[in-house]
Formats: sequence, structure tokens, C-alpha cells
Amino acid sequence: MPEAMEKEPAPPTDVDADLRARKQAMRATAQRARAAIPGPELATRAAEIERRLMALPEMDGARIVLAFHAFGSEVPTAGLVARLQREGRRVLLPQVRGERMEAVDYRPGAAMTRARYGAMEPAGETAADPRSVDLVVAPGLSFDRAGRRLGYGGGFFDGYLRRVRPECAVVGIAFHEQLVDEVPAGPADVPVGIVVTDREVIRAPDAPRSGPGSAAPHL
Repeated sequence: MPEAMEKEPAPPTDVDADLRARKQAMRATAQRARAAIPGPELATRAAEIERRLMALPEMDGARIVLAFHAFGSEVPTAGLVARLQREGRRVLLPQVRGERMEAVDYRPGAAMTRARYGAMEPAGETAADPRSVDLVVAPGLSFDRAGRRLGYGGGFFDGYLRRVRPECAVVGIAFHEQLVDEVPAGPADVPVGIVVTDREVIRAPDAPRSGPGSAAPHL
């Protein structure tokens, strides 16, 4: 489309403001619930999440896995990453570049830097092709049984999920306390296909694992 014919972005509406407010309220509630989990339970419950995740049939043929480096009260992922590497899988971790997220190879002992949102990320410069990823392990503050995911508000993972192959398995991991009846979601939010908690595995029957790009603002 010629530049002169491009449309200006639509101004925020009351619907956008309401969605943003509901997300912010749920983020605060989820962070409190996650932080309230007793420290001694974290390792045991993370191990149970890892066990359920690794038992998924989608994991059998997953040679390239995008995971994440947990921080704060997130589900610990150090054990999972180490296990994936012991099994000979190629492990990628998120790296935020401006307003876009890429996935970069991670190897034990590799240089890491702290991202502006708090997590550690690999310092490598070569990004993997999103279409090469077989399985994504996605973080989130809250999930529901339809696969809707509440992130931290930057939209980085949603943007990346729109770039993977449709057959790429996308799995959200969380503690049981992070499950809610319904996550508020807008057109820019990409659901996961599976949610794994320390108590169950939830398959979202209607949630696409990836979708077309969207020009809608991420709230």
C-alpha cells in the first residue's frame, strides 16, 4: 500500500482501557498468589511440572525447544533447561531486541545479560529461525482452560508465537494457583495449546498454537 494510503492507528477506546485495567488487576492478583507459595515447595512442584511437561507426546520429537530463564517467583526452569540439554536437544532462550523478541542458542556457561524486564538472557547475536522451533515453553502470570495467557504486558512472547509454524507445540507452564476462570484477552493475544501445572495437563481444544500477525495494540 502506498505510504499516502496507509491508515493511521486507531486511537485507544474505552474497550481498550477496560481490557488494560482488567489485565493489570489480574497481574497483581497473580503475582501475589505466586509469591505466596512457600519456598520449600517450589523445587518439588517445579519438578512435578517438569515431569508432566517431559511426558507430553509433543515433546518426543521436539529437537529444538524455546524455553525461558525463570526469574522472581516464576516456575523454576534451570532443571528443565539442563535436562533438555542432557537429552541432546537444542535449547533456545528469549532475547529482547527493542520491541521484538528473538530466540538465541543457550549453552551451559554461556555469557548472559539482564534484560530490562528482569530476566537473564543469552548474549549471543545469532537468532534462530522461528520456523525451526518444534516446541515453545511459555511463561505467564495466569492461564485459563481455553489456553489464554496473561503475560507481563510487553507482548514479546505473543509476537514471537505469531512467527512459529502452526504445528509448533506451545506449552504454558504455571503453578496451580495461577489458573483462573478466564484471562482477559484482546486480538493481539496468542493462546497456548497446552497448559501444564503441578496438578494437571490442560489441553485447550479451540486454541490455535499460532496465528497470523495482528496490527492490534498489545495491552
